[in-house]
Amino acid sequence: MVKKKPASIVTVHFDDQHLVQSLFGPEDSHLRSLEKALELEISARGSDVKISGDPLSTSIAEQTLAQLYRLLKKGHPIIGSDIEDAVRLISRDRGANLEALFADTIIIPTKKRPIIPRSPAQKVYLQVIRDNDIVLSIGPAGTGKTYLACAMAVKMLLKQQFKRIILARPAVEAGERLGFLPGDMVEKVNPYLRPLYDALYDMLDVDKVHEMMAEDIIEIAPIAFMRGRTLHNAFVIIDEAQNATYHQMKMCLTRLGIDSKMVVTGDITQIDLPDTTRSGMLEAWRILKGMPGMAFHEFTEVDIVRHPLVSNIVKAYDKDEKRRGGKS
Repeated sequence: MVKKKPASIVTVHFDDQHLVQSLFGPEDSHLRSLEKALELEISARGSDVKISGDPLSTSIAEQTLAQLYRLLKKGHPIIGSDIEDAVRLISRDRGANLEALFADTIIIPTKKRPIIPRSPAQKVYLQVIRDNDIVLSIGPAGTGKTYLACAMAVKMLLKQQFKRIILARPAVEAGERLGFLPGDMVEKVNPYLRPLYDALYDMLDVDKVHEMMAEDIIEIAPIAFMRGRTLHNAFVIIDEAQNATYHQMKMCLTRLGIDSKMVVTGDITQIDLPDTTRSGMLEAWRILKGMPGMAFHEFTEVDIVRHPLVSNIVKAYDKDEKRRGGKS
């Protein structure tokens, strides 16, 4: 018979009642999230928190609350998702420093809340975007590849470091043969570009996005529309690049003009090209890796920052594909 470890009981005191309200969340919602994530019993009384449960989980909860409290004291607001992110990071690495992550914020004047990296890999990603003219980033859905690139692009545009933002992705379902689709050009391409609109709408007012698009300050288009152009003074993002062909990727990368930056993102586990067609993203990674001025950044399933179930879903599919010998 396996003996059950005795429960650990810890009481934590916080000295600032105003900050405690933000730390605990509306109706103690942050504490409830922490309780659920770590399977603990947590109760609050005044500025004190009583934590009861498995010793390791209790220690993680205590460390999470202590670090989030220090962030609040330095002016960083806390929302519900921060609790889940903090637990995930500290559970994985007891030496994780949340302050170091939160300090790397992307301030967008029109957005109420700063955008912050949610994992060490995201923090590194932001830095390599700052430091390199071309960045190729691969990783599963939910790791923030495109969202953070868009945030950097918007920030740099508003600071007048670039004059334009250009976002492109393959319309692979249509085989890039857009003329065969019904409707005008906007109606033809919008379904394929909607995720890019969604990211921009999360950072800027909808009216502001449309105004910038009307003035060609922001351009969202299929990869096919980039052919024959040279893009100067622009922040260019190529999304879903795993579905770009070899020639499309070569074309995109060679569009980079003077005073421009390009971020190319893709999930190489979700290639929708025909079996006989090479993925331009994989080929670019093979051919160009190590080239000065370029950075190659890889996310894994541990960096997924969407709903906690997303990471488990990705792992389950990976496990199934390995069992089936890579066949989907």
